[in-house]
Amino acid sequence: MARNSRRAPPEDSATPLIRVQRATRTGRAPAPALFARWACAAGAPPGVALTVRLVGSRESRRLNAAFRGKDAATNVLAFPAGPVSGADEPELGDLVICLPVVAGEARAQGKRLHDHLAHLVVHGTLHLLGHDHDRPAKARKMEAAEVRILQGLGIADPYRVRSPAPGRARQHRQT
Repeated sequence: MARNSRRAPPEDSATPLIRVQRATRTGRAPAPALFARWACAAGAPPGVALTVRLVGSRESRRLNAAFRGKDAATNVLAFPAGPVSGADEPELGDLVICLPVVAGEARAQGKRLHDHLAHLVVHGTLHLLGHDHDRPAKARKMEAAEVRILQGLGIADPYRVRSPAPGRARQHRQT
């Protein structure tokens, strides 16, 4: 069960309702309004509800094993909502973000934690909206959408990292 749950009330009717559940003491997380901004930028429709659950490595590993057959913690998992009758607002789904994994990736890739979290919320929201990267053509399309969305948020291409030599190198995607 979540240690606490906060809501980002929509600033206007054009934003999604974001519920943030913090189920770990590890790491720092931005305000719910930022999660709403990132999900909105990724195309979350106005008036939908989206739950962002911030977890530790143990819960991430358990969920990744149960739903993806991978016995390791992962940065983000996306669970699209099915039809919900009687809900106050339509549900888009849930994003489960493992803060220790995300913080470690950000450090290893020389990124700001805030920027990496934004990328994972955009990535996960695109999954909830039906995008996937299970085939090369779909992966290129989804990656291009992520780069464009993040650029609109003032965040550099997450698939490019600084290298010691002049120029830039492609980053391997883990999700």
